[in-house]
Amino acid sequence: MEDQTFKYRRSVLMVPIIAIVLIWLIYFIEIKFSYNFNKYGIYPKTFKGLRGILFSPFIHSNANHLFNNSIPLAVMLTSLYYFYNKIANRVLFFGLILSGLLTWLIARPAMHIGASGIVYLLVSFVFFSGIFRKYYRLTALSLIVVFLYGGMVWYIFPTEERISWEGHLSGFLVGFIFSFIFRKMGPQPEKFNFIKNEEFEKLFDEDGNYNPPEELEEKLDIEVKDNNN
Repeated sequence: MEDQTFKYRRSVLMVPIIAIVLIWLIYFIEIKFSYNFNKYGIYPKTFKGLRGILFSPFIHSNANHLFNNSIPLAVMLTSLYYFYNKIANRVLFFGLILSGLLTWLIARPAMHIGASGIVYLLVSFVFFSGIFRKYYRLTALSLIVVFLYGGMVWYIFPTEERISWEGHLSGFLVGFIFSFIFRKMGPQPEKFNFIKNEEFEKLFDEDGNYNPPEELEEKLDIEVKDNNN
């Protein structure tokens, strides 16, 4: 029987493609027409700064910043929509809102921009989801995530002044919380029901030694002979 839990859907490629095209298009508009969209980033604890919760993931300071976010964003969005398709939209949308809001609450007074908060949200969610669900396929995915992006964990701490570690930390925490909240939704490990075979148990004595009753042994002997003929 074909496993329908994990299968290709259009959103698996469409969402990552749209996201990457959009952030590169916005950066192209900035360069081509000499615009600066940084003012639409998250500025903590100001009413105007709240708009950055929606806009900041699409704004990047330079090409290097944009490139560094593009690849992990594409990989993690693909993983989210392939393995967690039924809850992917909720994780992405509410994760964006809550991680942005947390950044707005705890961050330093500066413009916080870039999709790295979403990347940390997705890395954290995918990693911890595999652990919480105890599903071997998703646990394997968690290990792959650690192999690819395990080094990112250091950037949830204040290592460099120019890096928004607060945005990284916010995304990481929200991803962790979501992985716990949604652990009963989406793919679940297979459950096996083991049925007691009373006839099989009769073949052994209380000490676990093979000692079938005479009538059962004769029956088995007949079946073995029949199978050999």
